[in-house]
Amino acid sequence: MFTDFGEIRAEIESETDRLTGTKKNISPVPIHLQIHSPHVLDLTLVDLPGITKVPVGDQPADIEYQVRDMVMQYICKENCLILAVTPANTDLANSDALKLAKDVDPQGQRTIGVITKLDLMDKGTDAREILENRLLPLRRGYVGVVNRSQKDIDGRKDINAALQAEKNFFRSHPAYSHMATRMGTPYLQKMLNQQLTSHIREKLPAFRSHLHSQLLSLNREAEEYRKYVPDDPTQRTKTLLQLVQRLAVDFEKLIEGSGDKVDTEYLSGGAKINRIFHEQFPHELVKLESDERDLRREIMFAIRNIHGVRTGLFTPDLAFEAIVKKQISRLSEPCMKLVDLVSQELITSLYQCIDKLASFPKLRNETEKIVNTEIQEQENKCREQILLLIEVQLAYINTKHEDFVGFTCAQQMICQNKEKIAANLIGNQGLTPLSSLIVIRKGWLTINNIGIMKGGAREYWFVLSAESLSWFRDDEEKEKKYMLPLDNVKYRDIEKSFMSSKFSFALFNTELRNVYKDYRHLELACGSQEELDSWRSSLLRAGVYPENTTGNGTPDIFTDPQLERQVETIRNLVDSYMSIIYKTVRDLMPKTIMHLIINSVKEFIGSELLAQLYALGECSSLMEESAQQQQHREHVLQTHAALKEALSVIAEISTATCTTPLPPPIDSSWVLPHCPNHQRKKSSCRSTSRTPAPIPTAPGPKSEDGDHNLNRQQHRFTRCVPRRQPPAVPKVKL
Repeated sequence: MFTDFGEIRAEIESETDRLTGTKKNISPVPIHLQIHSPHVLDLTLVDLPGITKVPVGDQPADIEYQVRDMVMQYICKENCLILAVTPANTDLANSDALKLAKDVDPQGQRTIGVITKLDLMDKGTDAREILENRLLPLRRGYVGVVNRSQKDIDGRKDINAALQAEKNFFRSHPAYSHMATRMGTPYLQKMLNQQLTSHIREKLPAFRSHLHSQLLSLNREAEEYRKYVPDDPTQRTKTLLQLVQRLAVDFEKLIEGSGDKVDTEYLSGGAKINRIFHEQFPHELVKLESDERDLRREIMFAIRNIHGVRTGLFTPDLAFEAIVKKQISRLSEPCMKLVDLVSQELITSLYQCIDKLASFPKLRNETEKIVNTEIQEQENKCREQILLLIEVQLAYINTKHEDFVGFTCAQQMICQNKEKIAANLIGNQGLTPLSSLIVIRKGWLTINNIGIMKGGAREYWFVLSAESLSWFRDDEEKEKKYMLPLDNVKYRDIEKSFMSSKFSFALFNTELRNVYKDYRHLELACGSQEELDSWRSSLLRAGVYPENTTGNGTPDIFTDPQLERQVETIRNLVDSYMSIIYKTVRDLMPKTIMHLIINSVKEFIGSELLAQLYALGECSSLMEESAQQQQHREHVLQTHAALKEALSVIAEISTATCTTPLPPPIDSSWVLPHCPNHQRKKSSCRSTSRTPAPIPTAPGPKSEDGDHNLNRQQHRFTRCVPRRQPPAVPKVKL
């Protein structure tokens, strides 16, 4: 606190020298000075430096651009008025202040011209046309001031005497006497205060509404914090109970899909587990299907080994059983992978819910540890149960199953397959249509490799059934382009290219026939990985399996027709029985995991978690808040109280005040943008807003003009002074 301006001046000088040295260096860090007086109005003034062209002392070579950047940081703000200060004894059209103001305020809505040194003009000259806003007009016009000279400052001339001298100057001067009431420092102060009043009146309703909305958003949280006593054991126990109950509800909602917040971008929780059950897991099962060549070779060796030295006349059932058991044993890998995927998603869902306990770090850590242990225990039980189910399937091969074709039907299927292949060949020539079954899936897909010369990839509406894949021009399905039979059709994944955003796969015929006209394969694309997985799952239901890259897919050439028939019979039997196993596994695995892991974990969180937390015997330490939570609680309570107080203050403000309307636009094209800096700042600082920018935070008169009368007359006045003024502007003297 200072009461002597001499002490203030000394403090500013010492602070400036401490940070910038004594060799005229500069710093963008402002010095804040508040001046209190009961005789003047509330204003905030930012005294910015003048533009330095040539560096001196320790100033950097780019001093001009540094000063411009410093100035721009303030005058770009929409809530400030710009006082463009220009000495009367210089050419106004070359004013750096006006050019910079034009850059950021092209409409002139917040620029006020200030003309200084009117008393230093050559005899016979005056600035009347400028002050009357006729020579070089500004939208808000000009105000003339006469400040203390350097001699007056050194001689400690009284402020009141200086103001009286300024008043007498305008009254007595023949060129300015008719507008003396609109000139001088007091008028400039009043003008700025009117703009502040206009701004407050204009913004007050919206500001009040904003404060109300903030208060309403904090009411509930502040009420909870106000009632919460951290050191009360009863309060801690109650809070612990509420947090665990909330965790159980949030976890169940995330799994069951009934949460309050729905993610519209990614799958999570129960939705992702559902996708794992019905899309990823079936796809993993299909990938187990052996290569046709390898499977037939295994069957052939099994038959020969069972016959031994004898020549078998009949198909041995032991070969069928050996192949089937080998196929069933391989199911453990995708089933274990399914358990891993579901467990990982459960843990992810747990972390998503448990993050709400971050206010109590120890409670969060202990809860995470306990629930993770429970998930691991249930996961181990589930693995044991799944292995038991696989062992049960291996224990007894039920050839009396109602869906199993049997040996007789398998042999009949050999003849039927040959007839079907011949019929399909005729059908592909367009002689006989293929029957259509129940539709499995419909949707848009892009064909990438057809019609490249006619415009590249095109979208079609695809309809997938159990026997064919058809595509149409649109989803009305009126104009069919083609129908592809699915016999001997498989698909292969296509690696996503760097430049493409599509996810692709290709359909091809295992017998090396064209799938469409002259094309060996059909390359299809969709927009997302989820959509691709969904199409894969639908193709599996239609019997279109992925390509197996372990072999070439061509069967061995059999020299023994009888052995060939036996291999084909076993092959049909294995297909029939394994389809039963796959159907059973696809049905049982989700049910087993749902019962042993998901439901068990939900029940554990809802009923046993609280008891295990109590069993730790550290209830009080569990409910110790983090430092961040303590700060947050204090901040919420302080903010809530401040908002209530602010609304109370605003309620006492009278809006029945006089306003100063914004003057109409004028032609200010004479103010040319400042060339060196215009292009640099135009994109980031230019403003074309047509609303007044009336918060009168304005750059003050330059220190070389002795303009510190205004500073002394502020009621609550904040001034930001650069740490070191450039050499073109002498150091501030108060």
